[in-house]
Amino acid sequence: MVPPRLATVCLAFALLVLAATDALAHAVTEGDKGYIIEISGINLIPFVYLGAKHMVTGYDHLLFLFGVIFFLYRMKHIAIYVSLFAVGHSTTMLLGVFFDWNVSSYLIDAIIGLSVVYKALDNLGAFQRWFGFQPDTKIATLVFGFFHGLGLATKILEYDIAPDGLLPNLIAFNIGVELGQLIALAMILIFMGFWRRTEGFWRHAYTVNVAMMSAGFMLIGYQLTGYFVA
Repeated sequence: MVPPRLATVCLAFALLVLAATDALAHAVTEGDKGYIIEISGINLIPFVYLGAKHMVTGYDHLLFLFGVIFFLYRMKHIAIYVSLFAVGHSTTMLLGVFFDWNVSSYLIDAIIGLSVVYKALDNLGAFQRWFGFQPDTKIATLVFGFFHGLGLATKILEYDIAPDGLLPNLIAFNIGVELGQLIALAMILIFMGFWRRTEGFWRHAYTVNVAMMSAGFMLIGYQLTGYFVA
């Protein structure tokens, strides 16, 4: 039986994710938005900072990353999956902005919500129980990484970054994203390291993944509602 306190925490976490609509939609703060629109030329350090800030505050990225490493114990395996996510994320973010790919941010963010649902179901072993097969988790991580990067690209395109110095600034932004991912990963691993040593880890793992799946479904619903309403 799930302790009431843990269930309350998980519910509050899911509601927090739903309420944080700006972060879930890859939004940039108003101050950062104004800065991006106004500057021109090569500005490497500011874009590194903006990229790192985006990753550390991006709830959808962190949820997916949390799900990916949930049952990974060896650093070698963690490095493989995080690298696949980084390759996918970097590729579509750079290409999407540089070649001006026009894709609905609502639909992309709905797919990102689906990535969170997928990873939670994968952690729960649902695919083997329901369908009798196990999707290739490495391929899935790479593919969903593509969508995470494309989601960010759709938002960056809305701010009409000056073409002067665009490629160096995008590369700097991407470097910042990867630095932010390393910071977020370190914090998650520290948390997981302590949690896994407790007796309640296996008892509560199911509930936490259900909460993560619920947050993913709420993100999907929010984005699809925005798509049809807008």
